[in-house]
Amino acid sequence: MSDTVDDATTVHDANQRARYWPIPILRAVPAAVIALVVTFSSNHAAGYGLVLFGTFALVEGLVLLFAGTRRLPLDGRAARTTVLQAVITLLAAIAGFALNGLGLPAFITVVVAFAVLTGALELTQGLRARRRSPFARDWTTIGGLTLLLAVAFLLTPPDYSQQLGGVEEVSGTLDASIVLVGLFGAYLAITAVFHVIAGLSHKWGTATPAAAPDGAPLA
Repeated sequence: MSDTVDDATTVHDANQRARYWPIPILRAVPAAVIALVVTFSSNHAAGYGLVLFGTFALVEGLVLLFAGTRRLPLDGRAARTTVLQAVITLLAAIAGFALNGLGLPAFITVVVAFAVLTGALELTQGLRARRRSPFARDWTTIGGLTLLLAVAFLLTPPDYSQQLGGVEEVSGTLDASIVLVGLFGAYLAITAVFHVIAGLSHKWGTATPAAAPDGAPLA
């Protein structure tokens, strides 16, 4: 009986993975693109950071909305949580675009609010889904990373300013805006890599075990 239950669980997980695996890949795309823009752009102003954040959050929110309404069971808690996360992310995108002229305080407020709310939702979703969903570890990891983004933003002094020079012979000033936009880009780069690995792992895990002639799964 236990073998039958295990086989049924494996098939169910494979079916879930087959439906869901494109979602992490789609989430990786805006994260990777914006991370590259941050890396190669010389503009790390807070207003520009809000525009980049808004662009990322807009696409991320649409992907999460698609996931919650099309790729997860509509009657499940995970689907409802994902839809709520999508709504918060889309509202954060609107705030990012609307407040881009208000400088560093707006950038910190919008990103921290987004990171705390969506990070807590995704982390809680993952913890609740342990031993019940093949995506629990993904949600837990991304939720934790998003909460760490909020912590990093809160720990960076808004008035931080450091004159460059010395042995590096680089002129200019390293201020809080540059640091925070860089931290946001680093967060996106890390999550993009994780999403790609997770999506491909789920894709490769969609195959169900073959059965022997007597009905037992092959080793």
